[in-house]
This record gives sequence, structure tokens and C-alpha cells, in this order.
Amino acid sequence: MAAGTSNYWEDLRKQARQLENELDLKLVSFSKLCTSYSHSGARDGRRDRYSSDTTPLLNGSSQDRMFETMAIEIEQLLARLTGVNDKMAEYTNSAGVPSLNAALMHTLQRHRDILQDYTHEFHKTKANFMAIRERENLMGSVRKDIESYKSGSGVNNRRTELFLKEHDHLRNSDRLIEETISIAMATKENMTSQRGMLKSIQSKMNTLASILFEILKSLVFGGEFGG
Repeated sequence: MAAGTSNYWEDLRKQARQLENELDLKLVSFSKLCTSYSHSGARDGRRDRYSSDTTPLLNGSSQDRMFETMAIEIEQLLARLTGVNDKMAEYTNSAGVPSLNAALMHTLQRHRDILQDYTHEFHKTKANFMAIRERENLMGSVRKDIESYKSGSGVNNRRTELFLKEHDHLRNSDRLIEETISIAMATKENMTSQRGMLKSIQSKMNTLASILFEILKSLVFGGEFGG
């Protein structure tokens, strides 16, 4: 069959090299798309801070579509290259010239290493892209929350001011009540003290009156008996 001819092997190697070249170009573009992605900045119409002079500016939705398209294309190329490598492996197992098997296996291993490197690079770039997009979406959400807060800050500030005034009013009322109670207590103590003093004076006055009465009585009655 055709798989047993050297031309078949060379055709497989040619297909592998062509696919590898296409993958190399695709992965370079895919990496540029990843590093130039700035979802929220593009939505706001501002220039992408990650973009270079060689990378066209795209809005977020366009970058998303391009990302999905390029990812599918790269996955298809990787699948085709995997198929070619599998065919090369089948050929080395069925080759009729044992002396060439070592060279064929070396060539196959090199193509497998290239496939593995491209697969790893693709998944790494894809993961980085997803992380950047998630971060930009999160930052965009935070900016929206800040803008919403700012837009409603006037109402919020007015409400806060009213609450603070009401709070101060209540505090002042409590302080006035406490002061009034303190004055009442002090007045009560003062009146109690004055009442005690008046009772003491009254008692002394009564005692003094009694003494004076006795003195006057002795003088009056003593004078009469003496005359």
C-alpha cells in the first residue's frame, strides 16, 4: 500500500512542516491578541494600554469573537497535526527497512515534541487570555459600581446629613434633660438644707424666747414682791 513507500513518508513530513508553520503564525497572533486585550478600556472608547503599533485596536466584543475564532482554528490545526503524527507513527511501525527505523523514529519524535510545545503554548495563552478577560470584566464591574455610587452620592449625602442632624438633635435633647435633672436635684438638696437651717433657727428662737420670757417673768414678779 502507499504507506509503505518513501514518498508517503516524505508527504507526511511535508504536511507536518506545513501545519507547524501555520500553527506558529497562528500562535504568534493569538499571543498578541492576549496581551492587547483590555475589555473595559475598549468599551469606554479609550486606547488599549496594552496595544502596540502593530496590533489593531478592537473593541471588547470584537476581541472576544476573534479569540473564539482563532482558538477554534488552532485547535483544528493541532488536531490535524496530531493526525499526521499518528500516520507517521503507523508508517514507522510498518516500514519494511529496519535500518531506517532509528532515523524515522528520531524524525517522528522531533515532530511530536513540536506538537507538544505548540499544544502547551496554546493552552497557556488561552488560560492567560481568559484570566485577563475575567480581570477586565471585574474591573469594569467595579468601575460601574463606583459610577453608580457617585451618581447617587448627592442623595446619599443628603440623607446622611439629615441623619447626622437628627442624631445631634437627640444628643442635645438628652444633654438638656440630664442638665435639667441635675439642676432639679441640686435645688432639692438646697431646699432640704435650707429647711434644716430654718428649723434650727426656729428652734433656737423658741429657746431664746423661752429664756427671755423667764427672765422677764422673774423681773416682773420679783420686783413686785420686793417692793
